[in-house]
Amino acid sequence: MKVKLFYPQALCHSGKGEQSINISHLGVRYRNVEALRDVSCAIYSGRLTGIIGPNGAGKSTLLKAMLGLIPTTGGLILYAGQPLYNQLQRVAYIPQRSQIDWSFPATVWDVVMMGRVRKTGWFRRFSATSRRIAAAALERVGMLDYCARRIGELSGGQQQRVFLARALAQEADIFCFDEPFVGIDQKTQDVIFKIFRELAADDKIVLVVNHDLGESITYFDDLILLNKEVIATGKRQQVLTRENLYNAYGGQVMFFSEKVY
Repeated sequence: MKVKLFYPQALCHSGKGEQSINISHLGVRYRNVEALRDVSCAIYSGRLTGIIGPNGAGKSTLLKAMLGLIPTTGGLILYAGQPLYNQLQRVAYIPQRSQIDWSFPATVWDVVMMGRVRKTGWFRRFSATSRRIAAAALERVGMLDYCARRIGELSGGQQQRVFLARALAQEADIFCFDEPFVGIDQKTQDVIFKIFRELAADDKIVLVVNHDLGESITYFDDLILLNKEVIATGKRQQVLTRENLYNAYGGQVMFFSEKVY
């Protein structure tokens, strides 16, 4: 199967923020299979960073290892000089849609209010401030009118907007998204990218696992190109070279122009 590459011009945020996640010599194994080896890279605030690579490259594995959702065989993951796993209250995470139980009997409002639990505490009444923050998050993604709807009744794009609203309601410093553009419409993709840009402009860390090498790739400032190890990392234009893409994807990549970014 060939992967088509399209690279229209896109505007990119130019500067790096003050905070960063620094990953050093990270390794992950599933039983006897090496999933990631010696991964080292940095993710900066104020920039939109994508994790790309072929199927089975370890993209989602890297994200889950960063958040302590799976064990590692070694390495360090630091945020602001401290272990990230001690600061998970600063992280908002949206998993792949396939990992969410859409039959769970929760309303749109219920889902977004879950994003306020860390601020409020379990089994405590939500404050008026928390309700205002949740309502503002829903309005920001265009879903405020759907508050009473069951989450399972929504389209894929609407569901993704609701989970983005939940992440916004957390008021996090780090936003991690695992393939947020799968199964959604173009309008929702545009809404999500707009909010990602706003978060980056607010000096947040925004990290996105992205399987698509099409037009959406041009919205990222920085990329981490993986195939079980880091093939290349840095600014998008530096990562998306023929050599790097061939090393990551092999014969699965088809080029349509001399310029590949």
